[in-house]
Amino acid sequence: MPSFAPVPPLDETAQAQALARQATLTKPAGALGRLEELSVWLAGAQGRCPPRAPQHIRVVLFAGDHGIAAAGVSAYPSEVTAQMVANFLAGGAGVNVLAQRVGAGVRVVDMAVATDIANRDLPADVTRWKVRRGSGRIDVEDALTPAETADAIAAGQQIADDEVDAGADLLIPGDMGIGNTTPAAVLIALLTDSTADAITGRGTGIDDNMLERKRVIVAAAMRRASTMADAATMVGSVGGADFAAMAGFLAQAAVRRTPVLLDGVVSGAAALVAAKLAPGAAAWWRAGHRSTEPAHRAALTALGLEPLLDLGLRLGEGSGALAAVPLLFAATDTLAGMATFGEASVSDRG
Repeated sequence: MPSFAPVPPLDETAQAQALARQATLTKPAGALGRLEELSVWLAGAQGRCPPRAPQHIRVVLFAGDHGIAAAGVSAYPSEVTAQMVANFLAGGAGVNVLAQRVGAGVRVVDMAVATDIANRDLPADVTRWKVRRGSGRIDVEDALTPAETADAIAAGQQIADDEVDAGADLLIPGDMGIGNTTPAAVLIALLTDSTADAITGRGTGIDDNMLERKRVIVAAAMRRASTMADAATMVGSVGGADFAAMAGFLAQAAVRRTPVLLDGVVSGAAALVAAKLAPGAAAWWRAGHRSTEPAHRAALTALGLEPLLDLGLRLGEGSGALAAVPLLFAATDTLAGMATFGEASVSDRG
């Protein structure tokens, strides 16, 4: 399996400077709440105070189909994955609209889409890292072979390097794959010691009968992988190429000192794997939002991350993280632009 260099710590000097500056601004201490914490985090990630607002934001959307979709765990057929990839490339999806608003670029990576993407002359970069078509049905077989798992993790690692080398200063993982909340639930349950019943959610909006079927499938997949202590082996057994690539991407972003806004339950599952691949990586991440999936709450708790938004979102694609980006702008702008008590000739607390 690919290895990762040690994750560097955030810059403590820059963080201390940000905390000190927050104490001099014309406001009561702590009055800007979590915006203050975000400004300190970004100062540590950038190694400067005040930090800059992110200028080169990149969403990398990892697409892949999952064999478990054939078991009836989603409200949509598996061909929607390829259709949505075409929609992303045409600029018509939610992620495209939200990215445009905050000036982010969107990159689509086909890791394991099962069907052809119709009527598209695909850019070579979309399919360059493709590992296979679809994945194994995780309740009865492995999602990937060990070689495919290693290739997918390495792909995510290289994609992170490429984005950072091209100037990205904030990365957002996105996902697309019919049925992908099922492997997400399995991974999160295993890595947080949770039960299938507690962790399994409705995904795309399934009914009660489908939810019960999904819980049974999650439990069966968990039994298959319950003896696997290695996170890389686990993501290959009950995850998929998109999960493995995203985990490699998140781990390498931390190695490369690049902050990340996580999205929903899929990125939460990948983050739990990445935290095992590269210990300390979670310090470089913040949670853009909390989705409606119960597994996402468990993942964020395990990672020690409090979501910036809780809007009942469940679209995926990186949409929830993009919705939180303006909070980063607010955090950097207030730290850099507010006057101090001395500059404004305003009396500080006695």
